[in-house]
Amino acid sequence: MVGKDVERVIGNELRLLTPAVRRSAEQVEKLLHPDFVEFGSSGRRWDRRAMVAAIGNELTDSEAPDVAEMRGLSDAVVLVTYLTDRTGRRARRSSLWRKADDGTWLLYFHQGTPLPT
Repeated sequence: MVGKDVERVIGNELRLLTPAVRRSAEQVEKLLHPDFVEFGSSGRRWDRRAMVAAIGNELTDSEAPDVAEMRGLSDAVVLVTYLTDRTGRRARRSSLWRKADDGTWLLYFHQGTPLPT
């Protein structure tokens, strides 16, 4: 994985945490893989369609991660892990990004695991 890929994946992950992107179904769709799945910190399973429909209705703003680590698993798959704190609700988060045939990086899988308070 080259430096530009690292920058793109990190940039995409951070963009998905911004209120401006999260409130735009069009922008969210551009970042999610067609086969996207999330296991949320609530325990709920989300697919791409459900996530795009729900993400703009969130009541809390998302924040930049506290700690981030990125590992290239192959030339086309990257694992990003970080911690979030949303008004006292802390979670460990992981995202798998896949490189599409056209070179764009799309979020393929995301999981949020709640941390004890």
